Amino acid sequence: MNPSSKRILSIDVARGLVMLLMTVDHVRETFFLQHQVSDPMDVAATSPGLFFSRLAAHFCAPMFVFLTGLSAWLYAHPPGGARPAGGFLARRGLFLVLLEIVAVNFAWTGTFAPATVYLQVIWAIGLAMLALALLHRLPLAVLAALGLAIVGGHNALAGVAFEPGSAAAHAWTVLEQRGFLTDGAPRVKVSYPVLAWIGVILLGYACGPLYARAMAPSLRQRRLLLAGAACLALLAVLRTWNVYGEPLPWRAQDDALHTAMAWLNFTKYPPSLDFLLLTLGCGLPVLAWLERADNAFTRACGVFGGAPLFYYLLHLYALLAMQRLAAALLGAERVDLMYVWEVWVLAAGLAAALYWPTRAFGRYKRESGKGWVKYL
Repeated sequence: MNPSSKRILSIDVARGLVMLLMTVDHVRETFFLQHQVSDPMDVAATSPGLFFSRLAAHFCAPMFVFLTGLSAWLYAHPPGGARPAGGFLARRGLFLVLLEIVAVNFAWTGTFAPATVYLQVIWAIGLAMLALALLHRLPLAVLAALGLAIVGGHNALAGVAFEPGSAAAHAWTVLEQRGFLTDGAPRVKVSYPVLAWIGVILLGYACGPLYARAMAPSLRQRRLLLAGAACLALLAVLRTWNVYGEPLPWRAQDDALHTAMAWLNFTKYPPSLDFLLLTLGCGLPVLAWLERADNAFTRACGVFGGAPLFYYLLHLYALLAMQRLAAALLGAERVDLMYVWEVWVLAAGLAAALYWPTRAFGRYKRESGKGWVKYL
């Protein structure tokens, strides 16, 4: 922990790693859109480079939502004693929902009146925070049990359906069934059904005491490692025998690489149990390891993780400007990259260019004492 800022650096570093992987995926969506990926990805039609680039991005939302829950516990339990958190969580959640509808949709479409309004990850995090605002006073054991039940059980609800156009159908679209809420102008599409993400944020909040000052770092790291190992062990059983947790069964392919791709091909919208077991199962041990990692790269990641929403908005608007500028200079409607490695190089260059403004804002956020900046 940084004694001057009271921030837990390993959480910032983990969040920063997530933001960098997210940048790669958003560069892909901006400049590599001619190579579409489906959900789940079509192993037969997706190159290994594109497949594993997309797979790397799968770790972003689960870890970010988990860390959001964990950070909410830390906000509610500062060193001076517990404080009310419901109001902050509710205001932050509503702010994120509004931000998705206005600022994020404009960043993706370049217009304030798009034909389709997409409700994506920021919206889902906002709704998950609203749910946490209502539930966070429950005993941690109850929150953990509820989170596990949602994450582990929501796949069993895949066959549930309601009369199209009914209030129940709209509610189910928001919770579990990805689709359109309206067909008029503009159309509103739920890209991130929120139910599973509520489960993840509850689990993150329930794990908050791992970062209490009374918890020995070695014990915390051991528990994170054990939790990650348990997730991966359960995944190995469920996925290998196609038992439960993923609507798309895997089958052996023509070679070992494509067989591995088929095994790792999980559903993200909504996130299947297997999807969350993989991403959290790998992410929790990384979170433990980051407590012992201190180098230039992890310090840079900590900068991005210290002001994640600011960086999120900044990189989206930078991508919009880059795409429009490239199209204007080359006289094309859109400009696309040719190779997957170019996506990674451009993402690295973009992150490097945005490092300094993100660091400056992060410093301002810590030192200004102004209440509004905590929302960014």
